[in-house]
Amino acid sequence: MRALYRLLTRWWTAFALAASLALLGAAHAFERFAGLAPCNLCLKQREVYWGAVAIALTATVWHLVSRGSRGTPRIAAFLLAVVFATGTITAVFHMGGEMKWWELPATCSGGGEVNLEGLAALALGTGPIETPIFCDTVTWRFLGLSMAGWNALISAALAVFSLLAAKRPKDARAPGN
Repeated sequence: MRALYRLLTRWWTAFALAASLALLGAAHAFERFAGLAPCNLCLKQREVYWGAVAIALTATVWHLVSRGSRGTPRIAAFLLAVVFATGTITAVFHMGGEMKWWELPATCSGGGEVNLEGLAALALGTGPIETPIFCDTVTWRFLGLSMAGWNALISAALAVFSLLAAKRPKDARAPGN
C-alpha cells in the first residue's frame, strides 16, 4: 500500500492528466453518443478539466525532461488541487440548482451558440428550432446522482489527492540516497 501511495504521489501529475482526459472524453462521449447536450454550467465544468490538462501536461513533461530526479513539481500538485477544488465548487453549485436548493443565473437558460446565420435562419423560418438546454434540468442520473453530482465527487477526490501529492513525504519526492 505504501508503494502505491509513493507511486501515486510521485507521478500525480501524470495520473491527474489521465483522469482529466478520461473525464473530458466521457463528457464528450455522453454528448456525442448518448445525445446529452451540455448546458452552460456543464461547459464551465469542462473548462476546469482543460485547465487541469494544461497544468498536468506541463508538469509531467517537465518531470520527464528533468529525468524525474525529485518527482513532479509540488507546486503543480498544489495548482491542480486549486483547479479541482474550483471544479468541485462549480459542480456543487450546478447540482444545487438542479435540486432547487437555489436559483441559477440567467445565463443558465440555454447552451446554444448564437451566430448571425442561425439568427437569420430562425427569423426566416428556414432553420431548425433548437430547444435550449437548461442547467436546472437533470438529463441523466446514476445511483441517484446527476452528472453534476458525480462530477462534484470526482473533482473533490482529485483535489484531495492533489493536496496529498503536494504534501508528500520527503522519501516520496526523491529516490533513496
